[in-house]
Amino acid sequence: MSEKSTKKAGIMQAVKFALFSASAGIIQVVSFTLLNEFFPDMEGSNAITNWLFNSEYGAKYLVALILSVLWNFTFNRKFTFKSANNIPIAMLKVFGFYCVFTPVSVILGEMAAQRFTADFVEYIILGVTMATNMVTEFLYCKYVVYTEKSENKGKKNDREKATN
Repeated sequence: MSEKSTKKAGIMQAVKFALFSASAGIIQVVSFTLLNEFFPDMEGSNAITNWLFNSEYGAKYLVALILSVLWNFTFNRKFTFKSANNIPIAMLKVFGFYCVFTPVSVILGEMAAQRFTADFVEYIILGVTMATNMVTEFLYCKYVVYTEKSENKGKKNDREKATN
């Protein structure tokens, strides 16, 4: 592949990722909004949310994030990175990303939600978190989860199986 076509492919990957992330973002915003508007008193609703979260923002964010991640992983794996190899390993790598990203974003989101008291602050926090998530997850997926090295390895294994 020439340098120009490689660059074009990378740009197309980023565009596809952004579009699928936008669709996942819609899922996240809608689910977060439904939880925020129709279940305003999640804080203290059970021992788990009491233990995990100091306010109601974190529980709603976590549910919305999980729905978004499931959607985004499925479509980006299939259409953006076109990977059918090692789906369980790819899932574990993405899970590892979210084992770091989720606690950090929940803690920082909780801190911001407690510090700022505007009625719409939860949505500003959500927007900033979603933008950060999209950029960091794209880089992580491109260079860790779906590396060309692992893709070529999978193709090589397929060729070896076909010749045997």
